[in-house]
Formats: sequence, C-alpha cells, structure tokens
Amino acid sequence: MSFQIICSQGRVGDRSDRMLEGAKLTAEKLAQKYETTPNYIGKRSPAKNDDWSVALPEAGKTLDQLQSELSRCLSNSNVPVIFASNTCSASLATLPVVASSYPDVKVLWIDAHSDFNTPETTESGYLGGMVLAATCGLWDSGYGVGVNAKNVALIGVHDIDAEEFSNVNSAGVLHIPPAELTPDSVVNFIGDSKVWIHVDWDVMDPGQISADFKVEGGLKFAQLLELFKSLPSAQVMGLELAEFCADSHLSAANSEGLDLISQAVDSLFKQNKDSL
Repeated sequence: MSFQIICSQGRVGDRSDRMLEGAKLTAEKLAQKYETTPNYIGKRSPAKNDDWSVALPEAGKTLDQLQSELSRCLSNSNVPVIFASNTCSASLATLPVVASSYPDVKVLWIDAHSDFNTPETTESGYLGGMVLAATCGLWDSGYGVGVNAKNVALIGVHDIDAEEFSNVNSAGVLHIPPAELTPDSVVNFIGDSKVWIHVDWDVMDPGQISADFKVEGGLKFAQLLELFKSLPSAQVMGLELAEFCADSHLSAANSEGLDLISQAVDSLFKQNKDSL
C-alpha cells in the first residue's frame, strides 16, 4: 500500500524544539518503510512559551502551506495521507480541509487532551489546546471550520479542564476515556463514513512513546494496536501523528519510539492484507 506523507517543519505554537525533530524523524522512518518521499512544509524557528494570540499569526505561512498541500493530496483520494505533525496546533490547517472535502467525515481525536478550549476558557493560552474547538466552530482561527462536533470522538482523553469539559458536552462530542475504550464502540461510531484519525502521543501512558505533555492514566500500546486493527482501513483517509518528542541524546529511545509508531501505522493500514 502506498501513502502520501506530509511533514510539518514550521513552528505552530511549539513550546519545545523536540517536536519539530520528532516530526522529521517520524516522516523519515515511515518514508523509508513505505518507499516514498515526504513533503516537508515550513521552516524551523525556535520554540517559545507564547500566547495563542501571538503564536497563531506567526504560524500563518506554515498553516497556509499545509492547507494547500493537504488539498493537493486529497485530490488523490485513493492514497491515504500520513501527516507527521510537530504539534496538534497544525490541525487548525488540516481538519477544515478534510471537512470541506468530506462534510460527514468522522474524526477520531486520540489524545490525552480534548483540545476543546476557546480564547475565553483557556487557562494556559496554549494554541494546541484550542484546535478542535476552532475546527468545530466554537471560535474563529482564520483557517476554517466545518467539522461537525457530533462526528468527533475523543478517544483516550483523560486530562481535561472543567470549562473545556463543558464545551465538549455542550457541543455533543463523544468522549471515550481509556477505561471505557473498546474497538466495537469506535467501529460502531464510524459506521460507513470516511475517517480522519489524529493521534497525539501523550495519549499513551508515560514510558511507551515519548511526548512532551506526560499524563498518567493513558492508553497502553496494546490498546491502541487492538483499536487500529479493528478499524475499517479502506475508510481511513488520513492519519495525523503529532508531538513525538525526540531526544537528541537518547538515540536508542528515539529508535524504540519510532518502531512503535511504525508498528501502529502498520496495524491500521495492513488490516485484512497479507502485505503492504
């Protein structure tokens, strides 16, 4: 099976430089395995601990380029897209494009956090914590909306602010925390719809795949594999892999994490196939 691989290399609210490197390593690993060439978008700049109101306009060029590239990729609808993303913030660009092409798309947001804050409810000012709310129309990022909140499933979310949780419930988003996750529940939610999957590696219980925001009580890798093996791969349009936190001093840890990421991708897209 062939893939189109996009890799974000422009800062989109990054508060650590290690996610840009993690995205690059992820893209390189998967490109080598699936014998393709990634398209790198954006130019690196240093991470900063800035407010969303500063980070968003600074990321404008990268977000514009990501939207153009994903639009091009989706025109070749028979080839799934893998997006190696530095931060969840980059999904401000991707999800509206996906929803424009497929208004009834089901979105699986696999993350420790719901990213459903707004400028009015955010406590941290972090752009990445407001992404899904923007694409569902709760606030205007300038990069579009179109995702139907009732077509979104939060999978593995287990660290959520009170006001953010209120936003989730009011919007009608499905929430499946780690202890309640079963493959059948997700397959039933998907039905016969097209699917777009977002994975932030902080959804995993710490110590499995390195992520910047470590939160105890997450998914076990075996749970993710079981879920991915159960999903209807022919309906999956694309897969976002966000916030792998590379460590330049721990090449062995990077290698182990990338091997697990590769295994997860393989389990999703090799379903019912003897080989890729």
